[in-house]
Amino acid sequence: MGAQQVAQQVRERFAELYGTRPEGVWAAPGRVNLIGEHTDYNDGFVMPFALPHQATAAVSRRTDGVLRLHSADVGDTVVELRLDSLAPGSDPDWTAYPAGVVWALREAGHPVTGADVHLASTVPTGAGLSSSAALEVVIALALDDLFGLGLERWRLARLCQRAENVYVGAPTGIMDQTASACCTGGHALFLDTRDLSQRQIPLDLAAEGLRLLVVDTQVKHAHSGGEYGRRRAGCEKGAALLGVDALRDIPYDGLDAALARLGDEEEVARLVRHVVTEDQRVERVVSLLHAGETRAVGPVLTEGHASLRDDFRISCPELDLVVDTALSHGALGARMTGGGFGGSAIVLAEATDVTTLTKAIEEAFTAASFTPPRTFEAVPSAGARRVV
Repeated sequence: MGAQQVAQQVRERFAELYGTRPEGVWAAPGRVNLIGEHTDYNDGFVMPFALPHQATAAVSRRTDGVLRLHSADVGDTVVELRLDSLAPGSDPDWTAYPAGVVWALREAGHPVTGADVHLASTVPTGAGLSSSAALEVVIALALDDLFGLGLERWRLARLCQRAENVYVGAPTGIMDQTASACCTGGHALFLDTRDLSQRQIPLDLAAEGLRLLVVDTQVKHAHSGGEYGRRRAGCEKGAALLGVDALRDIPYDGLDAALARLGDEEEVARLVRHVVTEDQRVERVVSLLHAGETRAVGPVLTEGHASLRDDFRISCPELDLVVDTALSHGALGARMTGGGFGGSAIVLAEATDVTTLTKAIEEAFTAASFTPPRTFEAVPSAGARRVV
């Protein structure tokens, strides 16, 4: 179903729920991260691109301090909240994400006085494809438009990150929200998460006879879980021990010396090694794409998976099986993507090998008695926008 058809469905359902047409319909995509994992909260480099899968929201303003929320994906109940009652940690449900955005906007002094919202999303939840950021960004963009806030996209992304960090309680970095808000079709976004400077890097895999597959292992993960937070705290400890503001400040050619200074802090050393080498991998991928050497990106992706598996230790048997099976059946490269502990892997492959690879991965999951994976092609798509 195309974006316009989804928008029309969301618009019609809004009218059924609230008895009037919405003032507009907006969409914001999920993302897949090509390279640069767990570097964003270390002030490092990332390289995501937007997916065609998106959260779509029909929204109208209110002036009475009430926020009404409904999702096509979560039951039939319209949830009604008072804006003056919104507070971090007060909502354990899905509504925390849109409500958190409203809270963050108001806390920053923006005059949001209420809204009616109906949402629908095609971004798989728990798959490491940033379903929560898509939900946050679509709400932020709609309210920015409706209330005439005039906020730049990067500022919207920052406010959405604050909503997720403080209101929801998930210690995520800035990458997901920025990707959803700022990506452009046919490009990957090279983002410096320290100063939020951006470069759109052309990425037309189909023109080179290549495909990037996303393999959703169906193993769900949650950023608000403790393991993600522990990794972040470990990175912050490493930066403090090394006397830098963030691990991004450790140069690649100074990594060995930095690790030696950490002494017997084995766990911290592993985290530091991953972040420093991952930043370098992002820069290598940018250089390879600029040089037209897209196939050479594959081994860099595979290096990234080994680092996430062995140093950051956030892979799982299903993710490792995708990567190992893909590589043994001719893939150019593969790695887990997203926060880890489940979610998705990406596979860079020749277009002619896609059918063989997909079948091999499915058969490997069956043989291991795993839940069958969901595989689809990742096409660099447009960022958040008004649809109607």
